[in-house]
Amino acid sequence: MRASASVGAEKCEGWRPAWRAGTCLVPEDGWWAMAAMEAGPVPATLAQEDAARDASEAAGAGPEAPLLPAGNRLSLHLHPGGCRRLLRLCAQQAPQLLEVDFLQLSGHEDPQLLEAALARLPWSLPRLRSLVLKGGQRREALGACLRGSLATLPASLSSLARLAHLDLSFNSLETLPACVPQMCGLDALLLSRNCLSELPAALGALPALTFLAVTHNRLRTLPPALGALSSLQRLDLSGNLLEALPPEIGGLGSLAELNLASNRLQSLPSSLAGLRALRLFILHSNLLASVPASLARLPLLTRLDLRDNQLRDVPPELLDAPFVRLQGNPLGRPPPDPPSPPGPPVVPEMPRLLLTSDRDSFAVTPQGCSVTLACGVRLQFPAGATAAPMTIRYRLWLPEPRLVPLGPHDALLSGVLELQPHGVAFQQEVGLWLLFVPPRARRCREVVVRTLSDNSWSDLETHLEEETPKRLWAHCQVPHFSWFLVVSRPVSDACLVPPEGTLLCSSGHAGVRVTFPAGATEEPRHVRMQSGPSSFLRPVTIQLPLPPGVTGLSLDRARLHLLHRAAPAAAWDDITAQVALELTHLYARFQVTRFSWYWLWYTTKACVGSLARKAWERLRLYRVNLIALQRRRDPEQVLLQCLPRNKVDATLRRLLERYRGPEPSDTVEMFEGEKFFAAFERGIDIDADRPDCVEGRLCFVFYSHLKNLKEVYVTTALDRRARAVRGQVSFYRGEVPEVVPEEAEAARQKRGPAALWMATLPIKLPRLQGCEGPTREPGLSLAPLNLGDAETGFLTQSNLLNVAGRLGPDWPAVALHLGLPYRELQRIRHEFRDDLDGQIRHMLFSWAERQAGQPGAVGRLVQALEQSDRRDVAEEVRAVLELGRRKYQEGIRHTSLAPGNLTSPDRLPSPSPEPAQA
Repeated sequence: MRASASVGAEKCEGWRPAWRAGTCLVPEDGWWAMAAMEAGPVPATLAQEDAARDASEAAGAGPEAPLLPAGNRLSLHLHPGGCRRLLRLCAQQAPQLLEVDFLQLSGHEDPQLLEAALARLPWSLPRLRSLVLKGGQRREALGACLRGSLATLPASLSSLARLAHLDLSFNSLETLPACVPQMCGLDALLLSRNCLSELPAALGALPALTFLAVTHNRLRTLPPALGALSSLQRLDLSGNLLEALPPEIGGLGSLAELNLASNRLQSLPSSLAGLRALRLFILHSNLLASVPASLARLPLLTRLDLRDNQLRDVPPELLDAPFVRLQGNPLGRPPPDPPSPPGPPVVPEMPRLLLTSDRDSFAVTPQGCSVTLACGVRLQFPAGATAAPMTIRYRLWLPEPRLVPLGPHDALLSGVLELQPHGVAFQQEVGLWLLFVPPRARRCREVVVRTLSDNSWSDLETHLEEETPKRLWAHCQVPHFSWFLVVSRPVSDACLVPPEGTLLCSSGHAGVRVTFPAGATEEPRHVRMQSGPSSFLRPVTIQLPLPPGVTGLSLDRARLHLLHRAAPAAAWDDITAQVALELTHLYARFQVTRFSWYWLWYTTKACVGSLARKAWERLRLYRVNLIALQRRRDPEQVLLQCLPRNKVDATLRRLLERYRGPEPSDTVEMFEGEKFFAAFERGIDIDADRPDCVEGRLCFVFYSHLKNLKEVYVTTALDRRARAVRGQVSFYRGEVPEVVPEEAEAARQKRGPAALWMATLPIKLPRLQGCEGPTREPGLSLAPLNLGDAETGFLTQSNLLNVAGRLGPDWPAVALHLGLPYRELQRIRHEFRDDLDGQIRHMLFSWAERQAGQPGAVGRLVQALEQSDRRDVAEEVRAVLELGRRKYQEGIRHTSLAPGNLTSPDRLPSPSPEPAQA
């Protein structure tokens, strides 16, 4: 039977949808919508695909339940086949579609399906106000974003009378669709990163347009009709090929922000003085040789960015203005010398190319050329370097372990530059200049360019060129293209040792010499020497200050410890007994024979009352507060946490963007390892069978170094359709660790009451409104994810959701230990940059989808949690697996099946036990 799933922030009458096994669905701030199988007329390709999929399903499968939108936002850009689902919803003529005012689809859909889906919008979504058809969700093998396939729009979209926002970015548009200038109510139009070479004059017929973005296209000119956009407030045309502006642009009286960066502008029209509302004017990275003085008289201008142009002189009004940026211009430099009189033929100047950020390739001819890339890299191809025209591609990679081969004492000074095609030999060596960060230590070190050649890394002969004290170039000659990076390494000296012997001196250390006597080698050999860190010939003295408030005359030497850590190791060793500590009034001195990590540690724990000193060194009485918060988008999800008093305010500031709830409880005292319980009362119950739930109470064990946090779903047997349910959660003390002395327990009772009750905080489940769907049956479990097996235990979607809710900011470490590449982590952070929960869920469920059906997946998850110092979550997963195994054995006994009767797992009875949920 084909399963369907719907995940959202708002639920109907307590019904919580399940995560489909083996599928990763990432909720966005809206909701997900999936239509039923019974659909109306759809394109032939859609019908064929559905028929093929239905034929492969098991016989007797029932139809899907129709799942319709439940709000005014419809986001289908992350769904595979989002257009197909939209067509099904339109075919059903669902009344909920009439309320949708936001629609987002992917530009990577099949062009025929996308055109068919867009053609239905004017009749199915008549109230649509925002339409997003962006590409860029898919990436190529090297990680670059791909453009969408959208090249046109159906003419019927001009009938969307209420459409105010249209985003067509990152697609393959070469001309603006004819229906766009006919959308008279359009307020914002985004056309960035397409292939547009011009804009139509009809674009000036949009009277309500206030924002227009056409960045990173191929525009060379602008239509004069652009000046008719009287309501336009923001215009972004950066990253194009514009060489001039039409004078009519001065008619944009409402324009407040104008961005023309990274174009080829050489001058500006005087009509720009008519932009009386202009506040921000960006013109950096052009070819401007002059600017009109009237720009200084714009009354509201707060920033004028003229960096990296060809300005040798500017009007005095602009030169002294505080809002003008002029860095990177040849101000005050004399103009170039005039051309010499006619004489003997002059060799033509080598062509120069200046690439913008949207170009990743350029052409090289046998004539040669000088190229400056957008990332700051310079290349010089001498005449005759190539025998035929050739296209060169480049890319700047972020440092990764597989791309950065560093020695034990090397330091990386630049990114990794890749030049393609790899291995093509040039007839003459090509000059390469790489910008790098100046190293902090330069003594006995040298800067070299490292490259990959014949599957091995080697260092090229490098010359340093200093443009400014903080702008350094590493220059080298390369015979072919590959990967290149700049590193700092210890000084290396080499020589050829003949049989007669020789002397090798270090250029970094004048006193280091190697003498090769006669007969040291039978044949000439190349020898390389590199000076690195070594032990000292005599011990050196290190002086460390004593902790504040402690002097050498008053401290207790039994509490003073000197810790040492070697570079590869992660643990600290106590070497107090191995060194002679000399104490003065303010300092501690000791001698070492080599440099490493040293830590002077002084403990101030003291004996309290009549308690044993050893017990109080291991145990502390903590003052904590208890909090109970409800997620804003899902009040049924409750976060319970026990926090030290000094961390409450910072934690609440971090959580209150996503959670809301009462103030923290009063301060209570707890021992390390003490148990306590959380009990939901007054009609509120825990929604799932959890291994840490004993007799309806949630069990905690307090540890000061852990987060002491749990997220649970709650439910109620009361009718929420009539009124809201006002319940509460109470916290009660449990068992005290056996190692706590009786005196310690007596000391705590003297400070306050000895009652088991600690605090009570309110919980409110709001009244359900506008929900007609069936309520969730008590005890309904989520469908098991194919992660694990019946004998060793399953992990369900609910289990993984609970794990995701516990990880928090530690999720990148868990992902790396699970084997996810660093590039995928960066992609997840970018796609869900404002949603930490979305980042965690997407990482965990995408990994689970790839591990479905593979043995040992659950063990790898537990191991990754332990390696990431999240043993609390790992122990909870083990408890879930143990509960699942116990239920499996109980199911076997209940059906009266002996172990010997089970010939194979495939012959187990159908009523298999359900895995535990946490």
